[in-house]
Amino acid sequence: MKVLLVLLLGTILCLDSGSSLQCYSCSLQVSNSKCNTKDKIVNCKNNETCKTDVIKVGFLKLISKSCDASCSPSYHDNSVSSRNVTCCRSDNCNVNAAGSVRSSYGMAAGLVASILWSFLNNRL
Repeated sequence: MKVLLVLLLGTILCLDSGSSLQCYSCSLQVSNSKCNTKDKIVNCKNNETCKTDVIKVGFLKLISKSCDASCSPSYHDNSVSSRNVTCCRSDNCNVNAAGSVRSSYGMAAGLVASILWSFLNNRL
C-alpha cells in the first residue's frame, strides 16, 4: 500500500502543471526597461515562443516583445537600419533586448587584435 502511495505521489509530481510559457510583451519601446515590468508579462498559448524584435535606425532603437507561434530568428542589416529577431522558450527569457548579432563579431575581433598585438610586441 505504501509503495502504491509513493508511486501515485511521484506520478502527480511529474505531471505537467499546465502552466503556460510567460513572456514580456511590449510594442515599439525606445527603452528595454519599459518592457521589463511585471505588468508587461503575458501568458502565451501552447504553441507560442517568446519573441524579441529590435529595429535600429541610426541611433534610434525600437524594441518589441511578444508571444509568437511562428517566430523565426533573423538578422538583417543595411546601411541605414538593422533588424534583429530572436526567439526563446523559457519563462521571461526575452528579458534582454536582442543585441546586434554583429556585436559578437566585434568582441571576437577585439580579442584577436589584442592577442596579435601582444604576440607581435613580444617578437620585436
